Amino acid sequence: MAARSTLQRQRDFQRRLAEDRDLWLASASPTGNAYLVPLSFAWDGTGLVMATPAHSPTALNILENSKTRLAIGTTRDVNMVEGDADTWLAPEVPASVADAFTTKLTWDPRTERLIHLYIRVRPTRIQAWREGDEISGREVMSDGRWL
Repeated sequence: MAARSTLQRQRDFQRRLAEDRDLWLASASPTGNAYLVPLSFAWDGTGLVMATPAHSPTALNILENSKTRLAIGTTRDVNMVEGDADTWLAPEVPASVADAFTTKLTWDPRTERLIHLYIRVRPTRIQAWREGDEISGREVMSDGRWL
């Protein structure tokens, strides 16, 4: 299979935003301890929206340091996303953010007894590759702009 063009990788990533439901989110504690967790997500037009209990290690890490890294896909078709996170407690989340999440995932954290933190990661850098022939040129977004 031939290596995909940058444009095709961008299109494939955008398709994943619509079709995929899960990703891996990496965060770091204030002391530098890495933490990796699987979360479901939705795209709200500006970022990847997730929800996690407000007192979870992920929530506490993101509240301390908004820089995150996400992985969507498999090791043979991966999209690495770096970005900055916006956060809201469930009672304060903008309806458009929560509704995008609820519509895609058919679950509304705002109705849970346990308070959740909504996290929206706005991509600043995206890398996409499948096999070794796509390692070169894997960056498809830089500084929040498509290449």
